[in-house]
Amino acid sequence: MIGEQSDMLEMAVRICRGYLHGPWKKITSNDIIFKRISGGLSNYLFHVKLQKGNAEPNEVLLRFYGQTHGEHALESLITDSVIFTLLSERRLGPKLHGIFPGGRIEEYIPARPLKTIELSDPQLTLLIADKMAAIHSMNVPINKEPCWLWNTINRWLQTIDENSFTSKPVNSFEDRLSKYDLHCEAKWLRNHLLKIRSPVVFCHNDMQEGNILMREDENLQNLVLIDFEYCSYNYRAFDIANHFLEWTVDYTTPEHPNFTVNRQNYPSQEQQLAFINRYLSCLNVAPTVVNNEINSPEHVLLEVRHFCLASHFFWSLWGIVNAKTSQIPFGYWEFAAERMDSYFVLKSQIIGNETGVKRKAKDLD
Repeated sequence: MIGEQSDMLEMAVRICRGYLHGPWKKITSNDIIFKRISGGLSNYLFHVKLQKGNAEPNEVLLRFYGQTHGEHALESLITDSVIFTLLSERRLGPKLHGIFPGGRIEEYIPARPLKTIELSDPQLTLLIADKMAAIHSMNVPINKEPCWLWNTINRWLQTIDENSFTSKPVNSFEDRLSKYDLHCEAKWLRNHLLKIRSPVVFCHNDMQEGNILMREDENLQNLVLIDFEYCSYNYRAFDIANHFLEWTVDYTTPEHPNFTVNRQNYPSQEQQLAFINRYLSCLNVAPTVVNNEINSPEHVLLEVRHFCLASHFFWSLWGIVNAKTSQIPFGYWEFAAERMDSYFVLKSQIIGNETGVKRKAKDLD
């Protein structure tokens, strides 16, 4: 481990010396503070800071890509690099200092993530609406069809078929979730949402408090978005609905299951309209269009209500997949069950109880 750390240090020195300017050009391993921040199968992150001097930048984040096996992984890596570059240029995310084979050099941001309760702050919520509108206005050179949502859902369903529910359930949450016909629900959800006219735009798709940073100077204008793993073209209502639902989840609970949900914290209609009106004004679209109400606040409210179904279903599948594969201490089964319960509650409210909950045929005998 010590040898590996030493090798990484020397590699960091060579990369920073080659891609950064000023004092960085002459650094040795004795001239920097080198600290590993995190690491896993996808990325290894290191904080690199000059021991002395007042260069710009004085510190950077060094990201080494992890496993990139397979066509999907390589495609995701290329897409991520393009997205990160464009967001950097528009100052919507960290600044990009350089791209090298196997990784990139990013701006290190002395900042803290927002707290769940701060999402409802009247001033901050408008600034978040600004950021979302700016992202939705981008023209990114990637596939512009709204296939990411459905492709990801189908991929996770395949993973669940292969890895989950093949043996005796380990707990009551897995047992309950195993009784749902997830493929049937996914088909119904897609057919239902295709009837909702929600414009396709470039979305962040995970704008929760942990991915919204406030710089240490507490300057509200300095909110910075991070974590673009899920960025893609998608329905605008998914991004907005997903963000509103994050008002209800706190991920800072130290005890298992490491999260709490308070559905009462979902934004009121007044709070939703404040966000949506600001969002629409930043897009520079008319409140209504002749023979087309798609950009009216009322229509966006309708879109968001229906796309809350997609957010619940999407993250429930995420929980099921990670419950079987992730080593991170988190109550994935509990989270998946919570989101699926919320999905069916909302579905019942939207279409009534006559449809009911679809279950596997074996459970109906």
